[in-house]
Amino acid sequence: MIDGFINIYKEQGFTSFDVVAKLRGILKQKKIGHTGTLDPMAEGVLLVCLGSATKMCDLLTEKNKTYTCTMLLGKTSDTEDVTGVMTDVTDVYPDEKTVRAAVMSFVGDYMQIPPMYSAIKVNGKKLYELARAGQVIERDPRPVTIHGITLQSVELPRVTFDVSCSKGTYIRSLCRDIGEKLGCGAVMEKLVRTEVKGFTIEESLTLDEVEKARDDGTLMQHVLTTDKLMPDIPELHISAKGEKLLANGNKLSADAFAENKIHRDTYVKVFDENGRFAALYEYSDEKRQYVPFKMFPVSN
Repeated sequence: MIDGFINIYKEQGFTSFDVVAKLRGILKQKKIGHTGTLDPMAEGVLLVCLGSATKMCDLLTEKNKTYTCTMLLGKTSDTEDVTGVMTDVTDVYPDEKTVRAAVMSFVGDYMQIPPMYSAIKVNGKKLYELARAGQVIERDPRPVTIHGITLQSVELPRVTFDVSCSKGTYIRSLCRDIGEKLGCGAVMEKLVRTEVKGFTIEESLTLDEVEKARDDGTLMQHVLTTDKLMPDIPELHISAKGEKLLANGNKLSADAFAENKIHRDTYVKVFDENGRFAALYEYSDEKRQYVPFKMFPVSN
């Protein structure tokens, strides 16, 4: 079984689950998971975890993401993008200067109402299931952060921009909110996720390219080790004193590591005596020890 992760280019028309299902067939292994859903109409970076790296999927959904979006003014739809049923259409919209100002005004924190066509659960039901049944329910706004927006082009009624945002941000809903502020409506026409935590679209592989790499024996050149998913987390290397304790998943004192350091308020990547990434630990002031958070045993 392969352990690690691949930067996949999700193509239009595939769901994130489709990508996982197809990779299971290509790689002939079941233990595969993705790190953050992309809409079927969206394309771009989808980090896919393999083997023991699937333990990281829940942590990676927390990361910031970067997109390139094309927004179409003068329309609204039930899905907040061009795939839905158009509810209002107009060819009257503000001038370019007003549009630019409205888009940039969303940089920072704001309360965003999630779309009905989303996987958010309300009373045990996913919103998109309710929407498909013809139901529209009130959704509570949620805090999101737009870290930055760079306008690429304004060729009305189309506006293309790059946006970096926090987890849980719906770019469809950002387009909706910009359209509401402008008074003319707006829908998302195209969305490309260009980066997730430093992993870029230029480095990504399509499913066809993964299959080709498997066949020509170069696949492992594209599989990154699990520790590379967390480039900003400190590293500790086990000393001879702590080898057996680490192997058994026990708590570890600071002097069980070659560095003999305490890192608070963060996980640490722990490497075994062979230099292999073995676990995530976190320091407990109460126990005055590092305690295991996730172990990454070698797959057979």
